[in-house]
Formats: sequence, structure tokens, C-alpha cells
Amino acid sequence: MFRSCAAKVLSPARGFSTTTQQLNKVAVLGAAGGIGQPLSLLLKTSPLISRLSLFDIVNTPGVAADLSHIETPAHVTGHQGPEQLNEALEGCDVVLIPAGVPRKPGMTRDDLFNTNAGIVKNLCEAAAKTCPNAVIGIITNPVNSTVPIACEVYKAAGVYDWRKIIGVTTLDIVRSNTFVAEKKGLDVTSVNVPVIGGHSGITIIPLLSQATPAVSFDDEVLEKLTDRIQNAGTEVVNAKAGAGSATLSMAYAASRFCNSLLEAMNGKEGVVECAFVQSDLTEAAYFASPVLLGKNGVEKNLGFGSLSDYEKQLVAKAMPELVGNIKKGEAFAAS
Repeated sequence: MFRSCAAKVLSPARGFSTTTQQLNKVAVLGAAGGIGQPLSLLLKTSPLISRLSLFDIVNTPGVAADLSHIETPAHVTGHQGPEQLNEALEGCDVVLIPAGVPRKPGMTRDDLFNTNAGIVKNLCEAAAKTCPNAVIGIITNPVNSTVPIACEVYKAAGVYDWRKIIGVTTLDIVRSNTFVAEKKGLDVTSVNVPVIGGHSGITIIPLLSQATPAVSFDDEVLEKLTDRIQNAGTEVVNAKAGAGSATLSMAYAASRFCNSLLEAMNGKEGVVECAFVQSDLTEAAYFASPVLLGKNGVEKNLGFGSLSDYEKQLVAKAMPELVGNIKKGEAFAAS
């Protein structure tokens, strides 16, 4: 069985090799926000990035000035307001989109839909025009709906390539690894749990039966652990008591994904992450699963292997909601 979602965060602190033939321009759209700022900080430390382009509606110049003082090679530029969006996107190899409003206590990801759907649609329209060959990493929730919106925008622009529009679900893997390591007293850096399905609530399906190293749980613990992974975002929202959602952990996860992607785009072989992409694995038109990354973004969908009976039940339970989320995004794009 393949080793799914094995890539860990790549940074100088973890022995990341700086030898590469190509440096890349990366844009962060929503760079002044709660996810955007720590994400931009982490990306500034990546030796694979030569230019870091930061965009937001307000406050971007200050974020860019602050980051530009850090003693790493990436050159930072700040772009503010709609009139500077195309300038921010010019020449980009990767575009990460964390822009949008955060969740508050009592809100679901779907409650964010009306605001965040429009933001993603507008940003993707600009990216499709200005840097159509860039790989787009969608972070803005609800990812189950915003990824289909992005794909429909690219189809309408005539530049759609399913390999290059990716929903970043890495935080689900990061949380699963952390929670399993805590339960079993393992070294968290050696734990890997693939997570499939979608990126909200019951559509998040951790494949604990495929964890590395192998672990086992009794039925009660398995159900509680699965529930915690599925609702970990709400755990953070409630803990912050109205002050925000999961920003720091999401920034870490997005940085990990971006560095994995850049390594693969620069020629490293065997780089695997779980991601939400167009898929024919199930009845859902989009589905998160382990994918092999490469020069064009997603090189191959690796599928999800054999599931336990419990995991099959989770997939069946999730499917109606996931399909509905996807159709909601497609309908928004069409309207």
C-alpha cells in the first residue's frame, strides 16, 4: 500500500534542502488576515520562494514592510485594493487564497458561504486572467463549495486544468496526526494519518486504519477520536470565544502544503499530500484523497485504498452532504 499524505512541513529547521534549480513566485490573497499573516511569515522562510506577493483589501503595505525586514532571501511586495490585484498575480507559479471572513461561535462553514463564495469567485477570475498557469490553493471555507466555484470560473475563462486547482485540506491531516500521537504516546513527527472526503464536519473522514505507524482503538475511542477530528475547527472557534477561528494551525498546514507543492514542482519525486480535487473516486465530483504532486500540480490521484467497515459507514454518511456542498458551489458560480 502506498504511503499516503507522507509529506511533512519543509523548512530549514527540519533539514529542508535548499538545493534546487528553480525559485518560485507565490502570492497570498488575503495576506493581512488572521491566516494570511502567519502564513506569509512561514512562507518568507522558504528557500524555494524568491518572490512573495501579498494582496489584501487593506493593511497589506504594513504586513509587507514588516516581513521584508526578515533576513531570508524571498523578496516581499505588498499590494492593496482591487486596482492592484493583477499586479500581485503577475508571474505567479502558486497562488494561495485564505481570503474571507472567519467563523464565529455557533457558525458552520456553510454560514460563511455567501460572503466567502463571492470573494473566491472574484479572486479566481483575476487569477484565471493574469496567471492562468499558476497552481491555485484554495483555503477559504467552505472548501467543499469554494473549490467547485474556482473550477467553474476557470472553465468559463477557457483555462481550466483540474490538476492546478486544489483545495488545501492539510489541516485535517495535521490534526489527525497530533491527536493520534497524543492518544498513543507516539513521536508526532513520525505519525501519518490520511484523511479523505471533504473539509467540514462529517465529510472529514480520517483513515485511522491506514495510520503510520499502525494503531488500533476500541470502538468507543475510535468514535470519539473521529468526532474530535471532524469538529476540531469548532473546538478552536469555541476556545477563542468569538475572537477568531483556527488561524495559526491553518497557516502551518497551508505552509506545509505549499512547500510540498513547490518541491514537487521543482522536480522532487514521490511528494504526496491529501487534497480536495476533481475526482472520479466516488459519486462526488470533488473528493479529498492522497494525490501525487508534480510540475503541473496534481500528477496523479492515488485513491484511498481499502477502508474498514467503520470508514465505509463514514463515507456513506458524508456523501449526501458533500454532494450538496459541491452543487451549491457550482450553482453559485453559474449564477
